[in-house]
Amino acid sequence: MNIQDRKFSEEFVFKASRSGGKGGQHVNKVSTKVELFFNVKNSLVLTNDEKKIILKKLTNKIDKKGLLRIVSQSERSQIMNKKKAVHRFYEIIEKSLKKKKVRKKTKPTQLSKVRRLSSKKIISEKKKLRIEPSIEE
Repeated sequence: MNIQDRKFSEEFVFKASRSGGKGGQHVNKVSTKVELFFNVKNSLVLTNDEKKIILKKLTNKIDKKGLLRIVSQSERSQIMNKKKAVHRFYEIIEKSLKKKKVRKKTKPTQLSKVRRLSSKKIISEKKKLRIEPSIEE
């Protein structure tokens, strides 16, 4: 089942506030910054295994209470920032739940060994030619 097909939106908590930084007169009057809060520990949408994985992989983004906090303040409207925060939430969750590919150890091929050794020989020959001959009397 796709992550976006689940009903996470019922568990989202949004908080709007004034954005920081430049923006002139408009920024001081309007609350366009949006914070999305999602309680990972108490979520009914996620399974226990998924909760464990998310809590482990997103330790830097989740506080002690189990709240995942995503902030968006790049857009000039609250609605756009809200959409951006939700989009980023789904990206973060999908990325954390994606299983990593297991790396298969491989050995170098016979041809690659031959190439490496031949290039080493060429370089050593070049260096031998650079040495000044010693003058013996």
